[in-house]
Amino acid sequence: MRAKITYFVTAAVLVFYFVLVGSRGVMLIQDGKLITVPMGIAVLVLPLIGIWFLWANTRFVTRANALAAELEAEGGLPVDELVRTPGGRIDRDSADAVFARRKAETEDTPNDWRCWFRLAVAYQDARDTPRARKAMQRAITLREAAE
Repeated sequence: MRAKITYFVTAAVLVFYFVLVGSRGVMLIQDGKLITVPMGIAVLVLPLIGIWFLWANTRFVTRANALAAELEAEGGLPVDELVRTPGGRIDRDSADAVFARRKAETEDTPNDWRCWFRLAVAYQDARDTPRARKAMQRAITLREAAE
């Protein structure tokens, strides 16, 4: 729940920022001078990129959460079997062992979105966020193709 609140607060702040920056870009364009019009256009590009980025991430998270809910309903969510340090961090060797099992599972059934979902969780536990996102995107793609 805390992550959702943080996400919505951050998204609201970003939208406010986009509106603020966008209005400044419009002001520069309305000024109509040779130097302010290109600057205004350049300033408007930043909020457009930001809005696209926020939309793409929101869409990704929504789809990943839908997969997690479906997997939970099936009883297929990965069990947290990781060893943790006294400070609560995941032990690297433990994460590597779970990752090896998830990778082998995915290699055995490469078209199963459930395996890719569990592999994404294993990548995240191993602190490899870029690969975790790619694996989750693959799970989303496979799930949507199955519909």
